[in-house]
Amino acid sequence: MNPTLRQMRAFVALAKTNNFTSAAASMHVTQSALSGLIKELEQTLGARVVDRSTRRIVLTDIGRELYPLFSQMIDDLDGALANVADHTQLRKGVVRIAAPQLMCCTLVPAAVAAYRSGQPDIDVRVADSPVENVIARVLSGESDFGIGPEREPAPQLEARELFEMPFSLVFPQGHPLEANARVTWQDVARYPFIALQGQFTERLLADMQALLREVPLKPANEVTFMTTALAMVSAGLGITVCLPYAEPLVQLYQLHMRPLEEPRLTRRFFVYTRAGRSLSPAAQSFIDFLFPYVEGKRSEARMMQA
Repeated sequence: MNPTLRQMRAFVALAKTNNFTSAAASMHVTQSALSGLIKELEQTLGARVVDRSTRRIVLTDIGRELYPLFSQMIDDLDGALANVADHTQLRKGVVRIAAPQLMCCTLVPAAVAAYRSGQPDIDVRVADSPVENVIARVLSGESDFGIGPEREPAPQLEARELFEMPFSLVFPQGHPLEANARVTWQDVARYPFIALQGQFTERLLADMQALLREVPLKPANEVTFMTTALAMVSAGLGITVCLPYAEPLVQLYQLHMRPLEEPRLTRRFFVYTRAGRSLSPAAQSFIDFLFPYVEGKRSEARMMQA
């Protein structure tokens, strides 16, 4: 005994209108097609659901019992399908992003604002996190995806490269390096170097040791956040290095940023998602937007430097 959805819809429409003509019109079918669906339902149930006369129809006892049940089932199903349609057509949805604190001060807010201008109904939530916590938030399901620097491959993660950028030197106005036409890593070693704690500095020092053994790059101070490092540079307590996406914050502190040469060291950043897990339509649409947005911003920067 398995009545079909069309049979149930036909019965509910008939029960609401008490008229075959009106019910058929509400379902956009002919009166004979509607009558056929009611007969099929009665055959499936093995019982009559309506009594017909030349003037009107009357629900049977079984029909009166089934009507609120079928009506609620159809309302629940239509509500669920409408909700799915809202998500797939981006009329609603939530995007949860995890990104390092520095990126959440610079690149991410601008990207979110640009995305929201085209998708105002999507709720975008940003979790500014220590770099080491970005992937943890993705794996735990707290965030739909994360943006972070390159990490060792893991089977539970999918990584897609978002950009690769070279390190830049940051120093205050009036610093002796301001007169240099170009700056190198040897220049960094001559002044108090303010570094970040954790893997950022560890990997940087490892790269320097491998490429320039004669350059003793030893941090004079290690802090947790790049915003702290920039504030210390602004106060004249040293110099630091960062990636070009931090330029809006560097300008805010009225500092100078120059590309570092000899050697040109880079860092790659990736979008991380959980392997084997489908993203929500909203999250997928944001990722699809993010890649061309970042590339467009980089193209603008290159044109300005040319």
